[in-house]
Amino acid sequence: MLADIEHWQFTDNTTKIQRTFNFSNFMEAQEFAQKVGHIAESENHHPDICYGWGYCTVTLYTHKIGGLHENDFILAAKINRL
Repeated sequence: MLADIEHWQFTDNTTKIQRTFNFSNFMEAQEFAQKVGHIAESENHHPDICYGWGYCTVTLYTHKIGGLHENDFILAAKINRL
């Protein structure tokens, strides 16, 4: 399923997927992180989000199973559309 979501990569021995988004400044990165948070809350599927000046890194995995589930890839595709 990774081939279906551009720019995401496996991390942590393929138990997670991650993507870093680049921005022009801190506020753009923060606004993006908030948009990701809103999608995550509506899906009841919460990623790890780390952001700072010019970047926002999103890491997805299903905490309950300690690895990847189809829902992680679906959420990644929704985040890509932002």
